Amino acid sequence: MQETSYRDRIGQLTEPGERVLAYAKAEAANGATPAPPPDPAAPAAPGRVTVGSALLNVLVPLVTSAPGDRLVDRIAWGVAGRGVPGSAASRLHHALRSPRPVGTVRDVLLAATDRRLLVCLTGPVKLLSSRADDERSLAETRIAWSAPRAEVASARVGWHRLNPKRLRLDFADGSWFAFTVPIAETGRPLRAVAAALSG
Repeated sequence: MQETSYRDRIGQLTEPGERVLAYAKAEAANGATPAPPPDPAAPAAPGRVTVGSALLNVLVPLVTSAPGDRLVDRIAWGVAGRGVPGSAASRLHHALRSPRPVGTVRDVLLAATDRRLLVCLTGPVKLLSSRADDERSLAETRIAWSAPRAEVASARVGWHRLNPKRLRLDFADGSWFAFTVPIAETGRPLRAVAAALSG
């Protein structure tokens, strides 16, 4: 799909008079992430991590526990975001986890406008898709999460382990979340988003 199609679709999702300064196709970084926002209807779950639960996650991947998953992610990938439940990073991560049909993927589009940070999700598309599938996916693109520019304290692209193209978004509430692009792809769009949010 042509990258200009993404810009055109993001432009359709903005408010009247809002200008798109930069955009990038990205993916949420791998690693330990912030806890989900609190669900007032759910009872508090125990969050204790034990060596046994982490070892069980590694040895028997079909038997998992949330605390064990977080520990394995932290060891394998590092930390991809931090924040208390309900923080900006927590809400952002939760928004990216929308359900999709099995065997499909969604692209994540980050956009910096003169007013907001937009995080958009395309419609689901099959792994082996046709041009018609791509066009339908693009038409179904929606804003999954947004924040006013004032809520983004800083944005920078830098190294994390072996990936030199990791965008870290720090929010005014002290939380943060990271996005990456595959190693083979250029990091220029992510740097443009970081520059637009910092400028």
